[in-house]
Amino acid sequence: MFHVAQSVAIACLVLTSSAQILPVAAQTAAQAATAQTEPLTIVTKSGPKRFEVEVMRDDAGRSRGLMFRRHMAPEHGMLFDFERIEPVTMWMKNTYLPLDMVFIRPDGTVSRIAADTEPLSTAIIPSGSPVVAVLELNAGTAAKLGIQAGDRVEHPMFKGR
Repeated sequence: MFHVAQSVAIACLVLTSSAQILPVAAQTAAQAATAQTEPLTIVTKSGPKRFEVEVMRDDAGRSRGLMFRRHMAPEHGMLFDFERIEPVTMWMKNTYLPLDMVFIRPDGTVSRIAADTEPLSTAIIPSGSPVVAVLELNAGTAAKLGIQAGDRVEHPMFKGR
């Protein structure tokens, strides 16, 4: 009888845990599918590279970012608007996708790129200098497209700053 009760208790824990995980995953998938995107271009030495990006403009969006997502289309990204010019730090907690992080100055120039960041890591990824934004792309995109420090990002966020 003890083993039966123990098995039932374990099954209930598994079901409860699964029930809590599935809504988060389903919610995240739904958010990704309905997310509004904006065009963004990075002007490189080899020419312009165009992307569709989700823009995170508030604390809630910046905190959530790409957490729990399992896929991002090749020409898509996420742009974090920090609204202030300052050194920033990022991390990959609860982020399953390896990413390239492109740190961007107020005038739209790329300050630094942290390539191929480690999924699910809590290691701090610093901007290295004051920036106003970070663009997250699928890992390897920056190298594949020749995106480098000094390139210019064109998006309305960088006009007039």
